[in-house]
Amino acid sequence: MSVLENLALPIVQAPMAGGPSTPALAAAVSRAGGLGFLAAGYLTAQGLARDIARARELTDGPLGVNVFVAGERVSDHARLEAYALRLAAEAERVGVQLDEPRFDDDSFDEKLDTLTADPVAVVSFTFGLPPQAAVDALHAAGSELWLTVTSPDEARQAAALGVDALIVQGVEAGGHRGVFVDDEDALDLTLLAALQLVGAAVELPLVAAGAIMHGGALAAVLAAGASAGQVGTAYLLSAEADTAAVHRAAVASETPTVLTRAFSGRLARGVVNRWHREHGAVAPRAYPEIHYLTKSLRAYGRQVGDPDLVNLWAGQAHQLALEASAEEITRRIASEARAALQQTARRLQAR
Repeated sequence: MSVLENLALPIVQAPMAGGPSTPALAAAVSRAGGLGFLAAGYLTAQGLARDIARARELTDGPLGVNVFVAGERVSDHARLEAYALRLAAEAERVGVQLDEPRFDDDSFDEKLDTLTADPVAVVSFTFGLPPQAAVDALHAAGSELWLTVTSPDEARQAAALGVDALIVQGVEAGGHRGVFVDDEDALDLTLLAALQLVGAAVELPLVAAGAIMHGGALAAVLAAGASAGQVGTAYLLSAEADTAAVHRAAVASETPTVLTRAFSGRLARGVVNRWHREHGAVAPRAYPEIHYLTKSLRAYGRQVGDPDLVNLWAGQAHQLALEASAEEITRRIASEARAALQQTARRLQAR
């Protein structure tokens, strides 16, 4: 029986790299009956191993780990240098030294070694297709493989690798888009549209991701064919999430979100702030180079509570997030979904 079939509740916690995801958050969701995820992004292999060990101390339920797939190197170095020069004024104003932009693969091979030596229930990949050898090695270790997709074409490519399930991400989702190629030609499908199209293109279990904040939204994606919903922004205000105070305030606000490359060089959805308004239109496609370039400036913004210097990742319905424990949030969403589906069934009864 697959991990999805074994879940008591059809809820998967979205991995949120860079702070919010913690072992405590993943463990809490798993204890509640869902699937908690750890974010390997930006960690060392040793840091990932520590997070896995800590989460296992807190739950005996299943756990997932999300790994970034390295993209292509930036080709327009002139635009990257111009953007760095533009941001230098921001850094100088607050007395922060910008970091050097660089390309790396986020220690992909080292993390793969960690996950094959000490396997978890599910390993998911974001930003593209992992090598077939990685899929085979993780399967041999006993893990299920899930892949994030945003379109039918990506879904077909992922299915050809032999993965076990697909995470279908809609454009309304918070954080980085999971598109394989981060350019202007990428389809901006909403979650319900993507679910229907991907479901028609492949025969794999689907996990729906994008602005699922309460049980009604979870009920909608389950009715549309998903095996579970992936929930991220709804956990940002949870007690277990390591969400910075300035980020929590933005999530609780009514400020809208936007897709921007301004902070990392890759399109991601976050709450609008001055940094995006002033620099978003000229930020080049250069991930992870810009992520590293802006790292110290963003860290300073979190430290001093300046929302205009922070990537405030959040989905389009972020203002519906509630302050509660992650277990309470998970159970509430599931209970609301159950009630919504029962109400829907009554409405559809023949009269």
